[in-house]
Amino acid sequence: MSITTENRGETVTPATPAVDTASVNALLERGRTLATPVLRAAVGRLAPPMDTVAAYHFGWIDTEGRPTAGDGGKAVRPALALLSAEAAGAAPEVGVPGAVAVELVHNFSLLHDDLMDGDEQRRHRDTVWKVHGPAQAILVGDALFALANEILLELGTAEAGRATRRLTSASRDLIDGQAQDISYEHRERVTVEECLEMEGNKTGALLACAASIGAVLGGADDRTADALERYGYHLGLAFQAVDDLLGIWGDPEATGKRTWSDLRQRKKSLPVVAALAAGGPDSEHLAQILATDAHKPEAEFADFSEEEFATRAALIEQAGGRDWTSKEARRQHATAMEALDAVDMPAAVRAQFVALADFVVVRER
Repeated sequence: MSITTENRGETVTPATPAVDTASVNALLERGRTLATPVLRAAVGRLAPPMDTVAAYHFGWIDTEGRPTAGDGGKAVRPALALLSAEAAGAAPEVGVPGAVAVELVHNFSLLHDDLMDGDEQRRHRDTVWKVHGPAQAILVGDALFALANEILLELGTAEAGRATRRLTSASRDLIDGQAQDISYEHRERVTVEECLEMEGNKTGALLACAASIGAVLGGADDRTADALERYGYHLGLAFQAVDDLLGIWGDPEATGKRTWSDLRQRKKSLPVVAALAAGGPDSEHLAQILATDAHKPEAEFADFSEEEFATRAALIEQAGGRDWTSKEARRQHATAMEALDAVDMPAAVRAQFVALADFVVVRER
C-alpha cells in the first residue's frame, strides 16, 4: 500500500498501548460526578419543552419523561477539562465550567449531526429528531451552543474570557468540519489530507479545547495551554480514526449504531479514502462501486442489502484501508504523547493524560 501525506516519509506503527482501565474509569467517573450536576442545572435553564428534550438527549429521562439511568456518553471531554486544570496546578473543580461548556458544544453538534446524517439511533436509543422532530433537534442544539458561552462568561474573570475565545474558535472549526464532511459525501474522491483536515476540525478541535480549557481557567500561560491543545488535537485525530473503524466494523451491540453505519451514509471516512488512495485491483474495484453509488438516489441506496454493504467493507479492508487507519490512530496517539513533554506537570497528572489517550485508541465504542 502506498499512501503519502505530509510529514509521512515513513510508516510509523507504534505498539497498541495497554490501558490502565481502573485509572481511566475513575477519571471518567470523576468527570461525570463533578460536571453532571452543573450540566443539569444549565439545561434546567432552558424554556419548555427544550429542557425536557435536552434531558432526553442526555439520557436523563425516557420518551415519557420518566427518570432513567441512561448512558450519557463516554465523558472523555469533561475528564480532559478537569485534568487540564490539574496540569496547571489548580484543583480539578476549577475546570468544571470548562468541562460543562465543552460538553454543551459537543452535544449541540450531536443533535444537529444526527439530523443531518439521518441517524435514528444514538447510545442505543432513538435520536432526538426521531422522537421530538427535526425542529426541536435544531432548537435545542442552538440553545446548548448559546448556553455554553454563558456558562463561561458568567465567571466574569480574565481567564474566563480567554477560555471563551478558545471555545468559540474550536466551535467554528467543528462547524467547518461538519460542512466538509457533508460535502465529501457527494464527491467521488477525497484525499487523505482532506479527510484528516476535516476530522481535525470536526473532532480534534473540540478535544483540543477540552484538554486546554481547564488549564486556562486555572491561570496557565498560553505556552502551556497551547501544548495541551496540541495533545488534545492529536488525541482527537486518534479518537476519530478509531470512530471511523467502528463506523464500518464496529459491533452494533457496543456502538449503538447499525451495521456498516458510515457506509450507509456514504461517508468518506479514513478507511475509505485510504483504500481509494492505495491503488491496486481492490482499490479500483471499490472506486468503481462508489462512483456508481454517488449517482443513486437516497431511497435506492437505503434499500441496499447487507451483502452489498459487506462487499464494500471487504474491499476497503482488502485494499488496506482498515490497517492504514489503525496505524494512523496509533501514530496520532504517539504525537499526542510528544506534546505532553512541553508541559511541566505532576507525574500523577501526566500518567492520567497517558491513560486516557491509551483508552481512546483501544476502545470498542
